[in-house]
Amino acid sequence: MMPKLRAHLVLLLLFFLAGSAWGQKSTLSGYVRDASTGEDLVGASIFVPSEGIGAYSNEYGFFSLTLPNGSYQVVVSYLSYLSDTISLDLTTDQSKILEMRPEDVKVATVEITDQVDDENVKGLEMSTEKINLKQIRKLPAFMGEVDVVRSIQLLPGVQGVGEGITGYYVRGGNSNQNLILLDEATVYNASHLLGFFSVFNADALRDEYKLYKGGIPAQYGTRLSSVLDLKMREGNAKEYHAAGGIGAISSRATIEGPIAKDKASFIASGRRTYADVFLLLSRNEDLRSTKLYFYDLNLKANWRINEKNRIFASGYFGRDVFQFRNVFGNDWGNRTATLRWNHLFSDKLFSNTTLIYSDFDYGFDASAFTGEAFNYASGIRDGSVKEDITWFATPDLLVKFGGEATLHRFNPGVFTPEENTFLEELATDPDFALEGAAYLSFEHTLSKRFSMLYGLRYSLFEQIGPGEEYTYSPGFETILDTTQFETGQVIQHYGGFEPRIAGRFILDENSSLKASYMRTRQYLHLVSNSTASFPWDIWVPSSRHIEPQVADQVAVGYFRNFMDNQLEGSIELYYKDLQNQVDFKNGAELFLNPTLETEILVGEGESYGAEFLIKKPRGKLTGWVGYTLSRTTRQIEGINDGNPYPANSDRRHDVSFVSSYQIHPRVNIGLTWVYATGSPITLPVGVYVLDSNLVPVYGARNSDRMPDYHRMDLSVTLDGKPRETKGRKLESSWNFSLYNVYGRRNAFSYDFREESEERPVEGQPGVTEDVKIRRAYKVYLFRWVPSVTWNFNF
Repeated sequence: MMPKLRAHLVLLLLFFLAGSAWGQKSTLSGYVRDASTGEDLVGASIFVPSEGIGAYSNEYGFFSLTLPNGSYQVVVSYLSYLSDTISLDLTTDQSKILEMRPEDVKVATVEITDQVDDENVKGLEMSTEKINLKQIRKLPAFMGEVDVVRSIQLLPGVQGVGEGITGYYVRGGNSNQNLILLDEATVYNASHLLGFFSVFNADALRDEYKLYKGGIPAQYGTRLSSVLDLKMREGNAKEYHAAGGIGAISSRATIEGPIAKDKASFIASGRRTYADVFLLLSRNEDLRSTKLYFYDLNLKANWRINEKNRIFASGYFGRDVFQFRNVFGNDWGNRTATLRWNHLFSDKLFSNTTLIYSDFDYGFDASAFTGEAFNYASGIRDGSVKEDITWFATPDLLVKFGGEATLHRFNPGVFTPEENTFLEELATDPDFALEGAAYLSFEHTLSKRFSMLYGLRYSLFEQIGPGEEYTYSPGFETILDTTQFETGQVIQHYGGFEPRIAGRFILDENSSLKASYMRTRQYLHLVSNSTASFPWDIWVPSSRHIEPQVADQVAVGYFRNFMDNQLEGSIELYYKDLQNQVDFKNGAELFLNPTLETEILVGEGESYGAEFLIKKPRGKLTGWVGYTLSRTTRQIEGINDGNPYPANSDRRHDVSFVSSYQIHPRVNIGLTWVYATGSPITLPVGVYVLDSNLVPVYGARNSDRMPDYHRMDLSVTLDGKPRETKGRKLESSWNFSLYNVYGRRNAFSYDFREESEERPVEGQPGVTEDVKIRRAYKVYLFRWVPSVTWNFNF
């Protein structure tokens, strides 16, 4: 019996070992990079067809995929790059660098596209738009400048603030409810030249960026409506390159290359307008001494210490300057700096630690007014630390968690008179606040048809000293008491949970349903009497008298592809409930007001609508058609007798047509056409005479509208011979653009002028009298705006 028992035990042990070997798994991890530059590729797909599973590279190019031991064919694909298939014998954990060739490498039998097959159907994200700069560069450019912020205004659910302004509304939110990040640093004012251009030089940015309109992942916060996440390029780690362009209003230049080949690289990119250079040619002495320009400078460097550690350092510096002789002038600008450390704890655990600095300031001086010379300055400055950790738990479960903390310093304004003036110094004390958050997020594939993205964010905010707070009587009529707070002492505390959840259910190979819900909180408020974000606007913190803004948004969508992925379609419905929305009393005094809370009114709002999108991402003809049907209202006690009124962002209809046609390998035609319902506006409904002056009487808030807006733009891009041509090191192109092809006089504002008009005197035939009237004139900025830009790369 004993020999038979031993034999059975041996067989059982062999079966157990075989089963254990069969069930063993190993992890394939590594980075996906551009073969020509060595830069990381974000969102590259690593897919194993035999298993039906895959992974995407994160924002630093890292991926991790765990599989049963065995032999596999792994397909690697990325937008505008040649797909590649590698053979893999996976018996132990392996780390690989997967390099992909960009579209510059021409292969006749391979079609290169700007979209991964079925991504819009099978992808989990909804209410998220991916924009590719390569495609945007082929579209008409205002004054020859490719503009990242202006391009997103062509998307459903996004409306421009006004003619020539880069500010935008997203699903009924205010323009200040959009978070704009550059290498994780907040950009508080993203406009140059009072809003005609954005601060982002496209040459310094990665080719792809994202706009989140809803379903915002838990790692993002601080704003109610949207997140625009931009990343700067890392620089070519293999060879030196230079590129740039000379345009009608500005020129730009970029240089990049290795500091140590395949180990460290850098990129430096600059842009400057030169209107003031042409002013030097004027015969007018006043114009020759006038300064009028803006500039940008982007810098970034990175060092791969080893495959487990990498350091990035980046900075942005931009400024606008306007100075009329030595009489008066103003200037404003952003400064950001980011220091990041990537660390790989294991082949499944990735961390990113970030230190961030962000500074926006505005200044105005009037130095030539005798007895009244002064300087004025305001701004906001942040210092932040963030920790983000990604755990590739299983092929079906991705976990992200982390936190951040920010110290805000608000400078509402300092008015400083020059010496020998009769003016007195005026200043509002700086405010300080701490803002923090922690989050946990799961991306979970529950079956082949059903996936979920769910998470929880907790945010908190503390207004801290030094400072003083006022206690008011009911209605903010009088100040009853003043309380002084020491440095670091908590004045007011706010906090709350922000749940996020999204799901996707695949109906068939070509269609899916998606849904999402999110709650967002915003603790900072923009003090402004305008609809757009201008440099003189002031950021203020939530306080005892100003509560945080809160938004709840739910969205559902149907996504479908047609004609073997040649056409992509989607319909999204959304509803957004807005709480603690800030508006101002009629005639509010905002400049250097230490009791600003007495001018603020708070109420509720709602926005709902439908977004339709049809996109053609492949072939010689590419582009999209988007349509948004929406309604946005506010209801605030003290405005319009407490009745709902249209918000500034209320546009019933919004249409965009965007197309790019490659008529020849070196000739491309781009065309855009946009239409939008006119913006709400408050106009006078009558006048009365006071001391021989006409005083307007205004109607209900936003009870009138500007004329409907529409415009067509056209561009032609002529590419030179490619660098692959024998003996050529320079690659260049010409872009010819015409803004507003049919010369539409789109209204920018209304100008009301007091005039005299002869009118007959009632009851006295033949007798007339001069009567004062106020007449409205439509003000428009542009009709035809042609531009020419020469771009080069060598």
